[in-house]
Amino acid sequence: MSEAKHGGGRHPQAPALGGTRAASQEGKPVQEAMCESETLWRTVFENLPTMCFMVDAASTVVSVNSFGAVQLGYTLDELVGHSVLNFFHEADRDAVQTNVAFCFEQLGRTMTWEFRKLRKDGTILWVRDTARAMLIKHRPVALIVGEDVTERKRAEYLTRQAFERSPDRISIVGRDYRYQRVNPAFEQRYAMPAETFVGKHVADFLGMAGFEQTAMTYYERCFAGEEVSYAAWFTLPFGRRYLAVSYSPLRPASERVEAVLAISRDLTEHVLASEGLREAQRELEHVNRLTTMGQLTASIAHEVNQPIAATVTNAQAALRWLDAQPPDLGETRRAVARIVNNGIRAGDILDRIRGLIKKVPARTDRFDINDTIIDIVALLRSELSTSGVSFQTQFAQGLLIQGDRVQLQQVILNLIVNAVEAMSGVREGARELWISTEKNALNGALVAVRDSGPGLERASLEHLFDAFYTTKSSGMGMGLSICRSIIEAHGGRIWAEANVPQGATFQFSLPCQAAS
Repeated sequence: MSEAKHGGGRHPQAPALGGTRAASQEGKPVQEAMCESETLWRTVFENLPTMCFMVDAASTVVSVNSFGAVQLGYTLDELVGHSVLNFFHEADRDAVQTNVAFCFEQLGRTMTWEFRKLRKDGTILWVRDTARAMLIKHRPVALIVGEDVTERKRAEYLTRQAFERSPDRISIVGRDYRYQRVNPAFEQRYAMPAETFVGKHVADFLGMAGFEQTAMTYYERCFAGEEVSYAAWFTLPFGRRYLAVSYSPLRPASERVEAVLAISRDLTEHVLASEGLREAQRELEHVNRLTTMGQLTASIAHEVNQPIAATVTNAQAALRWLDAQPPDLGETRRAVARIVNNGIRAGDILDRIRGLIKKVPARTDRFDINDTIIDIVALLRSELSTSGVSFQTQFAQGLLIQGDRVQLQQVILNLIVNAVEAMSGVREGARELWISTEKNALNGALVAVRDSGPGLERASLEHLFDAFYTTKSSGMGMGLSICRSIIEAHGGRIWAEANVPQGATFQFSLPCQAAS
């Protein structure tokens, strides 16, 4: 087979592409038709936007197109006449030689392989070669067409690395609920090699009861095309663990889900740490409540003493009415009724105090925020009176809240006590406290506590709710920080504003619940 240059490349003489029939039909000489066919062949070969090589049975490059030369960074002269093996990665050369030899043994049979080619500058290209050997003028030649698949290989490599190195346990499960592949993290957790899992049923490791009660339902939903995720505590062979599990449908070659990609992340330590943090938060809230209640000891004692003293007085009166001649049973009955009422009043006060100081887990109830405020105001009535604070309320109706009543009582208690303390230094002017509730623009509840104290400095507004920030000489700086965490945990927001000309307003908003 002779070689010829065309457009800067070297090409074999190609067989005529239907040229003989054309010549006979148009009356052209056979030689002229063959030349025209060869020109067409050369043009196609040269301009194909893919790498094209022709090699002989000795693996020598007979011809290459310009695109192939440019892709590898060589000139045509540096490629033609040299072994094609020279342009493959050394580790792949034996396999390439075997494949090329097989092509020449099986003339006309198409073969495909993917190996690494070396560019002149030493960089590597992953190339998908499609080859077929044929006879051209009785001489065997293999045509090899190469496609650059480097980016695809890189993506496959990164995907494989993510699968192999992920700290999460990853498995692929077929429609028969059998493992097709697991990653090293999966192996390490169960202390078993991958081959132990592959081909085994999921129930072999979860137990049939656990598989049928939980996992099977999720797998079925995923095989139906649904992305599924959940988190829960699991009792596994290596202990009780909190896992976040996701199931993703895999469709390799059709719309039908052929397998499930299951990813399991162990969050046990995180959950335990979060629970510890929540317990610490509850402890801090409890300490804050006790501290605040300690500041109100005198007021609490006065509140409790009032119904007790009234009870004693009415009991003494009842005895006098009974000792009268004749006994006045009507007055005695009324005195006893007052004793009962005062006993109930004392019990209510003690219940409110017990509810505030008792350390209980957070709970969710549905209640009217106005009633919560009224309970706290009743507890602080003597404190307000002793401090010379006049008190006014303005409540909107129907403000139902879903949340923890005790925690929200703590917020209101803190805000009122802070307001009373702020006004304790006021020497001139009235000490006035207003508490109002209303519906905000988002149809939620807005609670405002407004005082006539010295007010707030602009610089302190940004830090009032920060932990350990305080403007008091004896304060810990945790009260308002706890208030903020409670309100935000209830889906609300808390903030403060300076009043004009004096005083401050602390407000918080909470989402309302529709009346049933």
